[in-house]
Amino acid sequence: MGLITMANDPQNSKSLSTNTAYESDFARGQRRFGHVNWLGVGMLFRREVTRFLKVYLQTLLAPVATALLFLTVFTLALGQNRAAVYGVPFAQFLAPGVVMMTVIQNAFANTSSSIMIAKVQGSIYDTLTPPLSAGELTAGIVFGGASRGVLVALFSCLCLFPVIGLGLAAPLWAIFYAVAGAVLLALLGVATGIWATKFDQMAAVTNFVILPLSFLSGTFYATETLPAPWRTLSDFNPFHYLIEGFRYGVLGPEHSPLNPWVGALVSLGAIAGMWILCWRLFATGYRLKS
Repeated sequence: MGLITMANDPQNSKSLSTNTAYESDFARGQRRFGHVNWLGVGMLFRREVTRFLKVYLQTLLAPVATALLFLTVFTLALGQNRAAVYGVPFAQFLAPGVVMMTVIQNAFANTSSSIMIAKVQGSIYDTLTPPLSAGELTAGIVFGGASRGVLVALFSCLCLFPVIGLGLAAPLWAIFYAVAGAVLLALLGVATGIWATKFDQMAAVTNFVILPLSFLSGTFYATETLPAPWRTLSDFNPFHYLIEGFRYGVLGPEHSPLNPWVGALVSLGAIAGMWILCWRLFATGYRLKS
């Protein structure tokens, strides 16, 4: 009798028909979120941000302290005997490069560790199970990791620049390159986290790819002083354009040899290529579903 009453109840009938519609859509591979599951992307982004904010001493304040240490050591060791670089004191030349180096390292570390730990713990299925497409997974994780890089840049600038008398000569370019660097390295971190099957492989990418490209990008010197073969190779280093672009935004056009539009095209091209790669890795489930 109770079952008959429930069946005859218009509200229950509407609920049953709605569930049937959802099941039918699911069977046909359709989603009821529109073109983009904004709620899912937002929650994934929030998870990634909350993850590094819970340990802010390690993820935000420690990189700022490292940047300050780099600036202090190199300035005391070399700055007293070095001539001006690009028409500015060595400390002012060095500071933007150090800030971008911390952005690069932290954006990469956030996404690569997030995916690698999830794979090792088996919780990666909690990320793959929700109704999120490959592009939505990429967006949520990458922008969450890039947020750490941008926050590190902000805190580093607030701590370092007033001490050495720096500001932002071209704020829009400085913001663009800080965000572009964080997004590019977050994408590289996603690809590394998916590819790596153990922490040794992830550390190898950090030690043999990220660090060499960072140190050989003009962070601590002007690339124009390099011998011919190395000078040519630096033109193919995307980190070089990120660091010189951020330096352009901080020091201004009169103190930087980079054309910011060229650097922007190189940076956006690298981001587009890495985005396609990460999207493909999520779409195929490479080393994620096994």
